[in-house]
Amino acid sequence: MVNGVLFVCHANLCRSPMAEYAARRLLAGRPVTVASAGTDAVEGLAMHPYAAKIAAETGEDPASFRSRRLSPDHLAGAVLVLTATRRQRSICTALAPAALHRTFTLRQFGRLAAAVEPPVDDQDDPLPAAVTAATLARGRLQPAPGDADDLRDPVGGTADDFRRCAEEIERSLRPLAVLIGTAG
Repeated sequence: MVNGVLFVCHANLCRSPMAEYAARRLLAGRPVTVASAGTDAVEGLAMHPYAAKIAAETGEDPASFRSRRLSPDHLAGAVLVLTATRRQRSICTALAPAALHRTFTLRQFGRLAAAVEPPVDDQDDPLPAAVTAATLARGRLQPAPGDADDLRDPVGGTADDFRRCAEEIERSLRPLAVLIGTAG
């Protein structure tokens, strides 16, 4: 995955696919690829029906989506790794220690990206510059309390729970879009 964002959740059926589809829409027109995987995913499953419905409502076609189990190669190829929870962030950095400085929870990265100015030095390749800016911000901002970095898993919940999760994902992704110059 060249110049890519990898979204990671537990089963790669809800949170990470919803993030993948939202990022694809928000980052359209930028040289950024997106993908997703799950720490405990079963390969080849379709997206959860509620998550697929939300993706379809935004104009995406989730019919071809299939879950992928996270591998060290996925992590090695990503410029930015965004996880649903702190536990998944820990799993990612254990699988690929070199990914430590480019692995964040989605909510954490959203806070950090919102706290920095868009980089002006490399707009032809903005994703690495955005990761560097967020990494520097991580060292100077107060950490969030407890589970503030975790994105609640909607599995077992209602369609409204999935919608709330999708809204939180989009809120967390908007600062990344602004940071790399795609949103107005």
